[in-house]
Amino acid sequence: MSGAWEVALAELQARLPAGRLLAGDGDALEPYGLDESDLGCFPPGAVVRAENEEDVRIVLEVASRHRVPVVPVGARSGKSGGSLAIQGGIALSTERMNRILEVSGEDLVARVEPGVILATLQAEVEKHGLFYPPDPNSLETCTIGGNVAENAGGPRALKYGVTREYVLGLRAVLPTGEVIRTGHRSIKGVAGYDLTALLVGSEGTLAIVTEVMVKLLPRPRHVATALVAFADVDAAARAVSRVLAQGVIPRCLELMDDVSLAAIARTSPGRFPAGAGALLLVETDGNDEEQVFDEIVRVADLVAADARGEVLVARDEAQRREIWEVRRYLSVNLKAIHPLKLSEDVAVPRSKIPEMVARAKAIGAGLGLAVATYGHAGDGNLHCNVLFDTAAERPRVDQAVAAILRAAVELGGTITGEHGVGLAKRDFLELEQGKELVALQRRLKAVFDPLGILNPGKIFPPA
Repeated sequence: MSGAWEVALAELQARLPAGRLLAGDGDALEPYGLDESDLGCFPPGAVVRAENEEDVRIVLEVASRHRVPVVPVGARSGKSGGSLAIQGGIALSTERMNRILEVSGEDLVARVEPGVILATLQAEVEKHGLFYPPDPNSLETCTIGGNVAENAGGPRALKYGVTREYVLGLRAVLPTGEVIRTGHRSIKGVAGYDLTALLVGSEGTLAIVTEVMVKLLPRPRHVATALVAFADVDAAARAVSRVLAQGVIPRCLELMDDVSLAAIARTSPGRFPAGAGALLLVETDGNDEEQVFDEIVRVADLVAADARGEVLVARDEAQRREIWEVRRYLSVNLKAIHPLKLSEDVAVPRSKIPEMVARAKAIGAGLGLAVATYGHAGDGNLHCNVLFDTAAERPRVDQAVAAILRAAVELGGTITGEHGVGLAKRDFLELEQGKELVALQRRLKAVFDPLGILNPGKIFPPA
């Protein structure tokens, strides 16, 4: 290690409270070199488990002075390699900054630290009759800080939007060690540049968030859930278009293709109609029970012409949970077909959903691989899962993923709908955005991080 590194570690050891800094113990550091991206293990040189904003400030101030890389780390549940220490340095973990600081029913806001688990926040605000809508599938493990970094979405994004729509303000520490506050407690505010929106989705490359103020909604008192089978994805997509064209905006419209359905059928206690090749999970919500039920019935009527068999509407909360388990555990069930998979989260215009699913399937078939596609049909966000059996197949899998990303861009879409660019997709950013726009973003990064120490090597392809 360099002399600057040793000096930086010694200074952190002296300035941070006992137990915050981990260094030299490979077994302790290794878990901080992994996430859910399957891109490999990149253990950092040291880990700081921050417990407050001052810990974060000290780390960045020292790291900036000695030019040591710092990588923000949360629950390590990301799928794009955004928290991997690919250049070594310090992994700055916010997992211990996990306090819910305030829930205000009067202002409809909550203030939380970045290490708060999303499901914990949702459960807490619901005790107050309130609602925080963003709901990525990893809600039981992912943190608010990670959600902010990746601008997380989820099934309810169709009706309620993604994380950015709910972040009113932030406290954050810049790579230089400066503390900033962005946004405001009020719902409205248009003064100056919207730096809050800029930081949301910046994947930990511009600043490290230490506090988040989120907007809350009154909790919908009633929810109705239904499951519909179709002959194929084309029929399901026609049904989605018909529902939305009639002015019905369900809170969820989840699509699962034939490969996904086959995986579900292995463990699901229910039986699907003969000839079913796709599923739609539909959910409506509101405060009037009769209105919510009428809306799900209307959806059922609108999709009936394309449906295969009857629409299954949940009778109670237990049946709702059973229907959602079909979707929540789909990723696990796919591994019953093939033990390995790589999931990509492209998004395309809704009209292009059938073509995107077909192209992903054809790309896989051309390389001797199965591809399962499912996701949020209401906003065109699809998870294309390339399934395989052994590590020896990985080169073909990577080839398939590259072709799927190119197909999404060709169809007018994006290389990522919610997982982020990170390390996994940085080489494809120019394909979607062009060299000029990427160059502008590099200059913006340099304004926040002139020394390039914060989460280096992420989002942008190597210069």
